[in-house]
Amino acid sequence: MPDIPPPATSSSQARAADGAPITLRIGHSPDPDDAFMWYPLADFAAGEGPGGQGWSPRIDTGPYRFVHVLEDIQSLNERSERGELEITALSIAQYPYVADRYALTRCGASLGDGYGPMVIAPAEGSISIGDLAELRIAVPGERTSAFLALSMLMGQRIPHYEVVMFDRIIPAVAAGEFDAGLIIHEGQLTYAEAGLQKVVDLGQWWSETRGLPLPLGGNAIRRDLGEARMAEVCRILQQSIEYALAHREDAIRYALHYARDMGADLADRFVGMYVNKWTLDYGELGRSAVEQFLGEAAAMGLVPDTGPPTFVTPE
Repeated sequence: MPDIPPPATSSSQARAADGAPITLRIGHSPDPDDAFMWYPLADFAAGEGPGGQGWSPRIDTGPYRFVHVLEDIQSLNERSERGELEITALSIAQYPYVADRYALTRCGASLGDGYGPMVIAPAEGSISIGDLAELRIAVPGERTSAFLALSMLMGQRIPHYEVVMFDRIIPAVAAGEFDAGLIIHEGQLTYAEAGLQKVVDLGQWWSETRGLPLPLGGNAIRRDLGEARMAEVCRILQQSIEYALAHREDAIRYALHYARDMGADLADRFVGMYVNKWTLDYGELGRSAVEQFLGEAAAMGLVPDTGPPTFVTPE
């Protein structure tokens, strides 16, 4: 897999010509796991941050100031195609569409190791995987990894679906608006409370059949920043995750501002699912999982074939 190696450089090379901080926009979902990872980079004026508070970075960000752009993953996927943000969360399924603009960072990944997005349906019915091609399914986005994984399981692009905001899928299925729903984020922990049942856990299916974690989300840096800056920024991102994990209670308190009525215990459990060893670094197994996932999807004609993904190594 091609990597962008860390070049020999210094922070002074990355400073703006006038010495002012270099502003980098970092796009991420308003979810506890992303908030947890980037809590150390939070930089909000008084009254403008989560909870109506001011926040300052907990780590040395060098010559950079990180501006947080919070949007749902479908919106971030769409923005990545326009190359709008210097750093962005995106679905691994989206990467082939933007590989010419962005490279994946080796940190910040969300992988499901035996768990992941689920298809859910009303508890009173009896639905099998074989029935899904005939059902109308609410999905969180056409370029999400969940959509791609379900299409791969079905052996075809999901035929009958409607894109619904991810936090509206469970209520919509419970209300009978759809036959089934494809859920991501904390809905994986709360769907039963709405009287719904699991039809299939896509992360479990993938892990059992491939022996690999299911790649879901990643972070990417725009290539036009240049290799030196990409590697330097990647190091800061990795330090942010390391700090959050080392100061878990503080990071969880910050993440609760994005927990959508989850209590601290549930938020901590959710964060633990998607901020873990894979998040600090994909490792060889994680990078292999990304290559396998996208390679199989390309062979099925579900995504463009752009070859092995590129990963940026922290300086």
